Amino acid sequence: MINGKTVLAVIPARGGSKGIPRKNIQGVAGKPLIAWTIEEANKSKYIDYLILSSEDEEIIAVAKAWDCEVPFVRPLELAQDETSGIDPVLHALREIPGYDYVVLLQPTSPLRSVTDIDSCIELCVKPGNSACVTVMKSEKSPFWMYVLDEKGKLKPLMDSNATYARRQDLPQVFALNGAVYAARTDWLFREKTFITNETVACPMPIERSVDIDTEFDLEIAQFLLAKRND
Repeated sequence: MINGKTVLAVIPARGGSKGIPRKNIQGVAGKPLIAWTIEEANKSKYIDYLILSSEDEEIIAVAKAWDCEVPFVRPLELAQDETSGIDPVLHALREIPGYDYVVLLQPTSPLRSVTDIDSCIELCVKPGNSACVTVMKSEKSPFWMYVLDEKGKLKPLMDSNATYARRQDLPQVFALNGAVYAARTDWLFREKTFITNETVACPMPIERSVDIDTEFDLEIAQFLLAKRND
């Protein structure tokens, strides 16, 4: 609870990941991938109830073994490749109503810390805010990115009259890192997305912003988590 408001945290983890089969329970630095998220979320000062949303029996068993509640089994129609990322969150809020805020914690961000989680929640509940997501400074600037035309010639990605000869002069840009999403539940039901022009940003360092989508990402996370535990 924070400022008298209740907080539900949802870890979505379906069994049908394509890029890395059984990704959410892959062993990473001595633990199932999902365990890293469960452990940090359980340290939060503000989360009242941490749950898993999954249709997969094995993932459910692993989550329970690492002290995460599983109050329902996600319907199969909400665990397909084409399922929108917001749908399992809205489903969880309908299954477990009454919470003022919801936090989405994807298991593919094992390096996020409880500090990142609680900082995002703190920003979300500030007066005037409705949603907050974590971001990282982008190493590559879109002002130096291009698309190729039909003849293979470079065309600037950004439609900007400004030209930047030095990296130091480039505008600072941020990218979503997928680690923490937080929102007022009434606002989320209305908007059906965490990202609107009302959403505020909670910056995270790049070393905690690894989002596992490929085998290469998994190797990076393995290295960094093993180093953290040394």
